[in-house]
Amino acid sequence: MQRFKTLLAGVALGLVALPLAAQQDDGPTHWVSDELTTWVRSGPTDGYRIVGTLTAGEPVTVLETSGDYSRVRDGDGDSVWVLSGELQEEPSARQRLPELQSRVDALETELAGINDTWESRVAAMTETLEVRESRIADLEARNAQLDSEAEASRRTIRELQARLDTQEEDLLMRYFMYGGGVAGAGLLVGLIVPHLPRKRRKNDRWF
Repeated sequence: MQRFKTLLAGVALGLVALPLAAQQDDGPTHWVSDELTTWVRSGPTDGYRIVGTLTAGEPVTVLETSGDYSRVRDGDGDSVWVLSGELQEEPSARQRLPELQSRVDALETELAGINDTWESRVAAMTETLEVRESRIADLEARNAQLDSEAEASRRTIRELQARLDTQEEDLLMRYFMYGGGVAGAGLLVGLIVPHLPRKRRKNDRWF
């Protein structure tokens, strides 16, 4: 009876080994998932004994698969069986963390450079805007001053024009009065002179 059981066990192992023969070539690299402990066994079923563990994130080479298990080769060259669900086709987050951190640092550096450049441009634009606003304010003040001076000049011109008009009227009036006086005096002389007595001439002749 014991021999029969041993024979059956041998046949069962042979049947299990048959589908594995076609997958002996090295497969792609996989990585152990980020579980705290990944147990490995000596065979492709839960009935095989545990022979060790694999480190989370450790890269392994898949040699073959059988059911829920895959036979892998670890970094030390040992061949063990591990649940296929505990393998992943991408590096673990723990292994990718330095690379991701490096990319984050590079992006932060690039962002800092962009921020510095933008702040410099904004500062330059703000300074330019302030200078332009100052120039506009100066020009507006100068324009207001010129308008005030122009208005004062116009008032002065109006006052001078009014005074000139008054002086012209006074001058015309003086000319008119002077001319009238001269004409009146001439008329008076013309009226008086004919009525003045004339002196007789003496006759000094001897003959």
